Order: sequence, then C-alpha cells, then structure tokens
Amino acid sequence: MNVEIGFKHCDPAGIVFYPRYAEMVNDVVEHWFKHGLGVDFDRLHRVRRIAIPTVKLNCEFRAPSRLSETLVASLKVVAAGRSSLALRVDFDGQDEQPRVEAEVKLVFVDIETMKPMEIPADLRQSMQAYSAC
Repeated sequence: MNVEIGFKHCDPAGIVFYPRYAEMVNDVVEHWFKHGLGVDFDRLHRVRRIAIPTVKLNCEFRAPSRLSETLVASLKVVAAGRSSLALRVDFDGQDEQPRVEAEVKLVFVDIETMKPMEIPADLRQSMQAYSAC
C-alpha cells in the first residue's frame, strides 16, 4: 500500500509528525482487513459485531519522511493467538530506506460485552497468507 505524505501529516519543519504514524498504521490495518481479508471495518463492526482495539503499539523511527514523499507500507502477521493478533507494519521510502517499523497488537472483542473473543475461523484462515513465519 502506498501512503502519500500530505501537509496534514507534517510538522512546521515539513517532516512527518511522529503521532501521525499511529494513524497510518491504523489505515494500513484497515486496508488489509478490507482488501486482504475481505471484510471491511463497517461489516466487521456493524454486521459481525466485532471490534479490534489496539492494545499495544511500538514504533521505531529509522529516518524522517517528508512532505510530498510516497511511502510503501507492508504488513505481516507476526503471531495469532486465541483472541489476539500481532502485526508488523513497515513504512519504507521509495528509495527502499526504512522509515518506520511498527509492531501492533490487536484483540478481537465482542462489541456487546467488550470481552475478548476467539478470532473467527474465516479470518484466521485468510491471515495465513500474511504470516511472517
């Protein structure tokens, strides 16, 4: 997935303001659910009644990204537990230089009870194609 760095992402120095990467990570995850796993967030939340809150986010900033650049984002499944999912989301410049490496942990929860639930079998099966192992 390509991410175009716009004015909204940048601080006055013209580089990406670090909290914006958290939004970009979420955008990549949402894109992956829709295009990789075949279930968009609307269907996941409103129809299937499943939420996937982030419970952990760790970012390592390798190099600055600047206004008007295009970053290439990639996603891999690092681990899938009973109800949790660990993902690795990387952002590289078009020069292939790493910019940000992020690890995000999501937990599948029932929207009605807000209690952890087992990852649905159809999603777990689709996730296998994205495994880093």
